Amino acid sequence: MKDEINSIEKKDTWELATLPSGHQAIGVKWVYKVKKNANGEVERYKARLVAKGYKQKHGVDYEEVFAPVARLETILLLVALAAQNRWPIHQMDVKSAFLNGTLEEEVYVEQPQGFMNEGHENKVLRLKKALYGLKQAPRAWDSRLPRQVSSNGFSRCVHEYALYVKKEKDEILFVCIYVDDLILTGNNTQMYGDFQKAMAQEFEMRDMGLMSYY
Repeated sequence: MKDEINSIEKKDTWELATLPSGHQAIGVKWVYKVKKNANGEVERYKARLVAKGYKQKHGVDYEEVFAPVARLETILLLVALAAQNRWPIHQMDVKSAFLNGTLEEEVYVEQPQGFMNEGHENKVLRLKKALYGLKQAPRAWDSRLPRQVSSNGFSRCVHEYALYVKKEKDEILFVCIYVDDLILTGNNTQMYGDFQKAMAQEFEMRDMGLMSYY
């Protein structure tokens, strides 16, 4: 839970504020999950602070919510293509991805249980960036990630918005995105290394190595 709060504050996600009249603060709650690896062994214990998005009102707290993710058929096709060409498949993960999405709306949430600001218990938190659970969180994240991928020379597929490709002569690299999980495959390891460094400069990334479980 402390790691989650530290991550939120590091990204300058919110600021302490007095709730303006006419606004309602959205509640938050803690969600706990045990992450397991391909062998079913416990990899880590995860705590996530989640906004109670079901209390949001359309047109007041949010507008657009849609964000594309890769279709299962696309992922299977990419794995088949890699197998046929003997390309390695790498996996990357963006840590606390939704916290990178900038909000356009004015949204307030209650202070999280166990982490109230002493002496300011009656105040709320004004969100600068998205929290998990907000209806517009996926949309806010999707508006940020494509810009970063495209700025590194990748073109977005017109038939599959979660698939990107970069081609230089006979060298090629595919990037397939499912929310905060990235699958990369191609015939040039240098292109992968350059992309990995570029992403790490913008986001907190976790290099999961060669794909063994998805």
